[in-house]
Amino acid sequence: MQEILDASGPSDWRAPDPADTLYLELDSGRVVIELAPDFAPEHVGNIRTLAREGYWDGMSINRSQDNFVVQWGDPAQDASARRPLGSARAELPAEFARSSEGLDFHRLPDADGWAPEVGFVDGFPAARHPRAGTAWLAHCYGMVGAGRDITADSSNGTELYVVIGQSPRQLDLNITLVGRVIDGIERLSVLPRGTGPLGFYEDPAQRTPIRAIRLASEVPEGERSALEVLRTDTPLFDELIEARRNRRDDWYKVPAGHIDLCNVPVPVRGAGGN
Repeated sequence: MQEILDASGPSDWRAPDPADTLYLELDSGRVVIELAPDFAPEHVGNIRTLAREGYWDGMSINRSQDNFVVQWGDPAQDASARRPLGSARAELPAEFARSSEGLDFHRLPDADGWAPEVGFVDGFPAARHPRAGTAWLAHCYGMVGAGRDITADSSNGTELYVVIGQSPRQLDLNITLVGRVIDGIERLSVLPRGTGPLGFYEDPAQRTPIRAIRLASEVPEGERSALEVLRTDTPLFDELIEARRNRRDDWYKVPAGHIDLCNVPVPVRGAGGN
């Protein structure tokens, strides 16, 4: 795979839009999240507002469930004690799926147990139902979703989680996914696991403080993370997929001839190949 990436050119890479990029600032460093407005425009719009108004600043990571997710937001259990939303919306529609029309869907060659077709849309792992004309994001490692209650439309983007374990694809079409961590996932995946139900921290001292969550577009250019993401709509990406699904180096004796959506890497590098 590295040989393929070494042969890539500038046109094989893209820079994330700063208006669709979140910086989660922790004491351990920065986590960079690329948002997916094409799939969850209402949630992404609300998240932009929350970030601009400093909603999460000083809050904490409250949950780390082994082989599942890390979650952050307001730790207050009593609704009356929770931080006001400012000008953000308190209610949003569920955005579990969207029309597949107009999407540049780059399909994988192999079957999937969770959807008729799977592939990538602008770097995001996605699924598609051709007959229904719908498409949705998939719960692969590093994907970021908006936590909700029982009703489908009970999320507003204030409680966010990231997948840090085995891809929980059973959540697909049941919750709104809003983006993907493209840098710094290790700062979340190594957090101590919570001992309470669902991995919530029982002792507030165990929570990881959040310094700030900001939009990259609101950060001075010199302080931004200069990153490039490999495009997923190119012949080079197809070559990378084939190298992963049929590994032919000396160590592999039997090529698999198959690759799961969530096992396809989407490489990220420093701008200009650094």
